[in-house]
Amino acid sequence: MIISHIIGGLGNQMFQYAAGRSRSLELGVPLLLHVADFADYGPHQGFQLDQVFGCDFRFAEESDIRRLLGWRGYRLARRVLRRKAAMALRGEKFVIEPYFDHWPGFSRVATDSYLAGYWQSEKYFRNIEDVIRRDFSFKAPLIGRNAEWASRIAGSTSISLHVRRGDYVSNPKALAVHGLCGPDYYHSAVDRLVREFPAPEFFIFSDDIDSVREHLHIAQPCHYIDNNKGADSYNDMHLMSLCRHHIIANSSFSWWGAWLNPRQEKKVIAPKKWFADGRPVADLIPAGWATL
Repeated sequence: MIISHIIGGLGNQMFQYAAGRSRSLELGVPLLLHVADFADYGPHQGFQLDQVFGCDFRFAEESDIRRLLGWRGYRLARRVLRRKAAMALRGEKFVIEPYFDHWPGFSRVATDSYLAGYWQSEKYFRNIEDVIRRDFSFKAPLIGRNAEWASRIAGSTSISLHVRRGDYVSNPKALAVHGLCGPDYYHSAVDRLVREFPAPEFFIFSDDIDSVREHLHIAQPCHYIDNNKGADSYNDMHLMSLCRHHIIANSSFSWWGAWLNPRQEKKVIAPKKWFADGRPVADLIPAGWATL
């Protein structure tokens, strides 16, 4: 079996699942998801994949992990082994993502492995793109105001624009790592798409939509999506995926909103500076997406 450790917000969960799914299919073994760490995890909305998508997810018990990893499978041991200083003790089955960029060694991950990391690159699952798109089919239809938004999106040259604030603002540690995409980025991206497409309409999404409405001024027709809160916020991703083109934030949430749009002709603009320290993110941005 392949066991994928799942943690973080919805976008992170999707990357972790997609990488594990790819390797499990290559090896012809089941994929199990280990979600126990959500029990004491505060940020975001907890484990969401089974709430949002119609795929048949299977879950790993602690006994499965101990059977797979032996003494390394105990929770305290796993925490210690994640540290770089303990790398030599991990063994072959306990696989920790070694760095942010795509890791070529992933293709050598063996049957009966436990995967821990974020795996934020399409390269980990591009070989099964059609499978991932099926697995990430939204379970519930859009209703009410979301159905109205979907109709407006379908009837226009729709461009999603996502502003990630949330813990990037409220959590100093998160802010120091990620930083925020500033108004200059959004205005440049808007100007670029306005030059390319006649009569666009911008559908603006954010986890702090009131602040965006007040501070980000765009001289184009705009619609502020403000009805999806808390556990229903995943509907924003669903609506993003229906748009024709995208301006994403440095956020895995809007990355997936753009990626799930199946149109070959879509234009996606992503921030060149994804992290505050400016580390390269070439493997995160799919071929054909632009950066500013």
